[in-house]
Amino acid sequence: MNSTDKIYSLPGLLEQLQAWRSQGQKIVFTNGCFDLLHLGHVDYLEKARQLGDKLVLGLNTDRSISSIKGPDRPLQDEMSRARVMASLLFVDAVVLFDSDTPLELIKAVQPDVLVKGDDYSVEQIVGHDVVQAAGGQVKTVPLVTGYSTTNIVKKIEKQLKQP
Repeated sequence: MNSTDKIYSLPGLLEQLQAWRSQGQKIVFTNGCFDLLHLGHVDYLEKARQLGDKLVLGLNTDRSISSIKGPDRPLQDEMSRARVMASLLFVDAVVLFDSDTPLELIKAVQPDVLVKGDDYSVEQIVGHDVVQAAGGQVKTVPLVTGYSTTNIVKKIEKQLKQP
């Protein structure tokens, strides 16, 4: 399978979800920007995938990242980020979303498990109420401390300023 085969439009994803569910597969959903892939991302996504059979990753579009993080972000365009994320063994599907939150996407996907890092409480996770109302679970996974795209960018900027 080519990594681009794991990048879905919403209608294509909904069709794939139906097929997975007909096979009794447990669907896990998470989301994020994933601007620069680092150990924290890999560890987090690997742990998320262990909570079910298929991991669906909602990926912010370039526009939504700029809206959230400012005009200097993202560092990589959405299709580059989607391809990198789809290449990971434990990511089964990548779908872009253009809003500031994944709420509408979560409503459409109806995951069995909604996951975010433990820097969130369950009540802070967007869509927790939707998933729980449908009988699903909302979980947090421990994050590897010290890893973030923002920290990596700051380190690069600091090194560039040194003579």
